[in-house]
Amino acid sequence: MSGRIFAALLILAVMVSAVGVIYSKHRNRMLYVELTRLQQQQDELNVDWGRLQLEQSTWATHGRIETVARNKLGMRNVDYSEVVILKDE
Repeated sequence: MSGRIFAALLILAVMVSAVGVIYSKHRNRMLYVELTRLQQQQDELNVDWGRLQLEQSTWATHGRIETVARNKLGMRNVDYSEVVILKDE
């Protein structure tokens, strides 16, 4: 009788172990799919970041700033004869 109980417990342990292995493999696959998706998203964000940095550097060039200052704001270079220096005494 105790041999049958031992065999039943052993079969139960094997079944529980098999279910654990199946669950672990399934979880591993799901995590790998998520990792792949996140890596793809990271690559897309890196491309966007590079594009934004390029755009920012284009908008911030000295020539562009000077053109906007002249055309939109009506600014100009100051003649040296127009410069007044104030001295604090």
